[in-house]
Amino acid sequence: MADKHPYVSGTGVLIQVFDHLKKSFPQTLKAEVLKQLGFAPQNESYVLNVIRYLRLIDNEGARTEAAQRTFTLHDSGEFERQFSDMIKSAYEGLFSLHGDDAWNLEDSKLITFFRQTDQSSELVGKRQAGTFKALATYAGHAKQLPARKTAAKKSTYATKAKQVGSKMEGSTPPALVLPAGGSTTNGNISLAVRVEINLPTTGDQDVYDKIFRSIRDNLLSS
Repeated sequence: MADKHPYVSGTGVLIQVFDHLKKSFPQTLKAEVLKQLGFAPQNESYVLNVIRYLRLIDNEGARTEAAQRTFTLHDSGEFERQFSDMIKSAYEGLFSLHGDDAWNLEDSKLITFFRQTDQSSELVGKRQAGTFKALATYAGHAKQLPARKTAAKKSTYATKAKQVGSKMEGSTPPALVLPAGGSTTNGNISLAVRVEINLPTTGDQDVYDKIFRSIRDNLLSS
């Protein structure tokens, strides 16, 4: 097609309009109609450009026979096939270059195609790519990532956590626990102190002797 590839800033409203058109496609679709329906405020022209580019309406906004035929299909699979054909016809240049791989083409390749073809800015190229991907998704060509990749990551994290836990368990120094002592009673109030000391791992007996001597002098002497 001679026209530049259309785009919208947010594809959500485009999907909402398509959903409405499947329920009721007016004979004439213009900006005033979209305003009355509450769709695409201040962006009616962008949405209409996409619809017109797909040949769902003509230059006067009149619904085409192809649109009437496609958007009255109740079988979702048949609708997706017919809508896919309309997209492929509109984006003829993209599909002639990439074939059916265009449905799930990488963002970078899509943006490059639109910028090279239309001399678009980076922002417009991204929006053109996003608009095409939204159309592809609506036509049933959403790309699904393998679930096993997520599972593999979870498994890796679990393994690492287990390894760290094992190392921590192996490096825990022995603990010296003194019996409850220093208890004092004042009326109905009782206070008990429990002291736990983590001893360092060492083969030097002198270190332990100094520790126990300090405990005896400072904690047990009273």
